[in-house]
Amino acid sequence: MGFVWNNIGTIFLVINTILSLIIVFRERKDTVHTWAWLLILTFIPVLGFVLYIFIGKGISKEKIFDLRMQNKLGLNIEIADQQRALERGLFPKPNTNLVDSQQLIYMLTMFESSLYTMNNDIKLYTDGREKFDALIADIHQAKSHIHMEYYIYRSDALGIEVRDALTEAAKRGVKVLLLLDAWGSTQVNNKFFAPLIEAGGLVEFFFPLFVPYLNPRMNYRNHRKIVVIDGTIGYTGGFNVGNEYLGLVSTFGYWRDNHLRIVGDAVYTLQNRFMMDWNSQHKHEVAYDVKYFPENYSIGHYASQVVSSGPDSEHEQIKMTYLKMINLAKKEILIQTPYYIPDASIHEALKLALLSGVKVRLQIPNKPDHILVYWATYSFAAELLDYGAIIETYEAGFIHAKTMIIDEGIASVGSANIDVRSFRLDFEVNTIIYDSGFAKQVRDAFFEDSEKSHLLTKKIYQERGLLIKFKEGIARLISPLL
Repeated sequence: MGFVWNNIGTIFLVINTILSLIIVFRERKDTVHTWAWLLILTFIPVLGFVLYIFIGKGISKEKIFDLRMQNKLGLNIEIADQQRALERGLFPKPNTNLVDSQQLIYMLTMFESSLYTMNNDIKLYTDGREKFDALIADIHQAKSHIHMEYYIYRSDALGIEVRDALTEAAKRGVKVLLLLDAWGSTQVNNKFFAPLIEAGGLVEFFFPLFVPYLNPRMNYRNHRKIVVIDGTIGYTGGFNVGNEYLGLVSTFGYWRDNHLRIVGDAVYTLQNRFMMDWNSQHKHEVAYDVKYFPENYSIGHYASQVVSSGPDSEHEQIKMTYLKMINLAKKEILIQTPYYIPDASIHEALKLALLSGVKVRLQIPNKPDHILVYWATYSFAAELLDYGAIIETYEAGFIHAKTMIIDEGIASVGSANIDVRSFRLDFEVNTIIYDSGFAKQVRDAFFEDSEKSHLLTKKIYQERGLLIKFKEGIARLISPLL
């Protein structure tokens, strides 16, 4: 025992060295992530490795999705037909103003197997109450099935309102499947959903927590928000289920977000994504059935593609989509994101766009919901000021929208932030809309938010205090892990 105490420092050094080698050689992460974790191990030895086990260790995609068996379910034939058409040079020509959308459509169709659809009626919601009123009305009209997937589900008034609507639907004989992220939805459990379960609904949790708030996979979160009703109506975007999303929590004030209601063939992709996510939990698996993909009689005219990504993916699909949109822009890039913690490729692409004469306007919150994330966002955004970007902080509440609009022709609305977490760690879904009319709607909403925002100038940023500078330094140092 005396030997152990006399050599405790050496023992810790040996253990830490071994653990560091495990991180470097076993996980083989990119250099930035590796150095970030080595830094943590250096300053908080042993405990740092415990943190790594719970929030840094990679996951095996084979254990999440059987991609070969489930990939695109009933959409394989349609996607294959589109891929062959693109190989023959038959490119669609959506109404995207001055933006040449061919390369983006080609990339998403050929390499991400994203179905390109042209008959969608898409409504944009920017207010939580309006969105949930529409959703609940559609739930009340459901006849066959309701497939619902959210990251956060609260046990508050809105959570009860949605639960009760789902319960009524289940009592009518509608098949209700509800998938919630275990980490984001810790407030609810089977007891909360007892009325729905008793009525015949099924509730599952993505990556369930065996011990509350403690799970080796808790760093990988299902951040998607998807609802599919009868295979004909789809909802997706940024709103979760909770009172704060109605602007009823004083900490945040008015909650500004973007969400879509879709009628058209794009719903097939949302349905496919939900079914893969549901089946990934390997309980009550749902087999492909034509009833889940009914013939769609939409007379909408918006062209779109739904793209999803996550730690199970071969590529960072959504990041690649953002990058391609930035590179396609010739005049204007508008971005709304609560978290701007980009990797080098996105950050440099925006700088290059600015240097090339493209106007970049970025809106971020004026208040944090995650302290370190906020200060990292503030720092990275301010860095673009030197290149001529317009940076605005939203002052009317909390801005949670994840939006990108280029040249008034293409808009992206979804769940993915402009940050490393959304690109690599979280399961996300975005909808790309190729239409100048819809892009104008999203753009008009953006500039309405500009009127409620303050301009961040170089002078304001340079006058920040030492404490803020310290917070930014810490936040940027560990930004690859946020």
